Amino acid sequence: MKKYVFLFLGLSLLVSACSDDDNQIKNGETPKLLQGSDAITQHFMWQAMNLWYFWQGDVDVLSDTRFNSDQQYTEFLEQTSNPADFYYDVLLFNEDRFSFLNDDYTELVNNLSGVSRSNGLEFNLMQFSEGNGVFGYVLYIVPDSDASTKNIQRGDIFTRVDGQQLTIDNYISLLYGSNNTYTLGLADIQGNQIVDNDTEVTLTKIENQVEDPILVAETLDVNGTKVAYLMYNRFLSNFNEQLNAAFGEFVAEGATELVLDMRYNPGGSVNTSRLLASMVYGTNTSDLYIRQRWNAKVQKQFSDEQLEDYFASSTGSSAINSLNLSRVFVIATNDSASASELVMNGLAPYVEVIHIGETTRGKNEFSITLVDDPENGFIYSSSNEDNINSNNSWGLQPLVGRNENADGFYDYTDGLVPNIPLLEDIANLGVLGDPNEPLLARALQEITGVSAKKSFAAQMPAKSFASSRLLTPVRDNMYLDKPLDIDFTQINNLIIE
Repeated sequence: MKKYVFLFLGLSLLVSACSDDDNQIKNGETPKLLQGSDAITQHFMWQAMNLWYFWQGDVDVLSDTRFNSDQQYTEFLEQTSNPADFYYDVLLFNEDRFSFLNDDYTELVNNLSGVSRSNGLEFNLMQFSEGNGVFGYVLYIVPDSDASTKNIQRGDIFTRVDGQQLTIDNYISLLYGSNNTYTLGLADIQGNQIVDNDTEVTLTKIENQVEDPILVAETLDVNGTKVAYLMYNRFLSNFNEQLNAAFGEFVAEGATELVLDMRYNPGGSVNTSRLLASMVYGTNTSDLYIRQRWNAKVQKQFSDEQLEDYFASSTGSSAINSLNLSRVFVIATNDSASASELVMNGLAPYVEVIHIGETTRGKNEFSITLVDDPENGFIYSSSNEDNINSNNSWGLQPLVGRNENADGFYDYTDGLVPNIPLLEDIANLGVLGDPNEPLLARALQEITGVSAKKSFAAQMPAKSFASSRLLTPVRDNMYLDKPLDIDFTQINNLIIE
């Protein structure tokens, strides 16, 4: 016995599920055996993942023919009582490093817009060469945050939180826990040693902290060459106009080269990556930027027009300000992921991308936000919140596809390798945007062709294992915010064969 869910997503999209002969179910409704059950959330998760998950065909329990009856399906859902365990341990493909969820979809949506609970301190963590001790070093301070009002800055080292030495066992609870306030104990670099000092800094997390992703945007005059420098820390669609305005300034100031600094950028909006790439390369809307790859069930339902994204001539509100470059210098590290890598890959067929830094993280999949709203194909829409199941607040952010560039290349799971390898130096992080900052200085050396007298060798190479951005709800997410142009309103009953 088989039964199939026909979702007419403006298309004839076939999705299967399970049913008893005497219990015909409508898609999105709760099977009779599940009514009153504690597995309603798991039911939503299975349905949503069966439809959209990129590796749906590789996960046995998400197979269209996995269950023969409601009884079998219900027992499967109820075996794992914790929804998070069900999602991570049961539904995810073993090679999936990036799908996540949140028990409050509103928090998830806010985080994707750059709004979170934060004290504004961005840092990386390293482990000492001996023992299990951990120390942090400050990358930058978010403007207009609590940290921006305190005596702490880029390059500062901390080893303690609330008097406790950071270790591999406690750093998550101390730095990423529910505590709104904590006190950092600072340290100094003496030779090749990190030595505690008596300085302490107390920081408080602020609700609804908003980060402007443009940390530095300025045009440098380097031996007569106008070089635009952009320190860009996240792809946030609600800052698209500010990004375009920054490029307008670069154009007005006569910049002929660009150093795009995404060393700490974990990703974000796919559409914003397209706009940024257009600001770098040009506004020829007949040039393909990226093409989407979905799971086999979804892929064949879309037209080429729905799957392809071209370079843009407008943000949607204003004309794109483009530098029309034939090459770009990109600073990227292992903290650079998803939409950052997408820009590099999408530009590669058209522009010489000179990558300075480290191999990137290797996140080449995009995600969408899924909520318990089957009438909208489980896809979150701010205009459709009244239709979300009020008894189920969970939101999913699963990987649902990959983007390939105009040459068809998408396989950079191991990261994008730099043309010019260069690690940051904890002992000399420098000032972001300063021509003497080591990674920027190395880019300027390539631009001018004038070799620097100083060595770029790092005294204390930065080899972090965790970041303030990657262990929070903001994390390294690349989300598809392009309207799918699909009609989710026509949903047929499940039918039994």
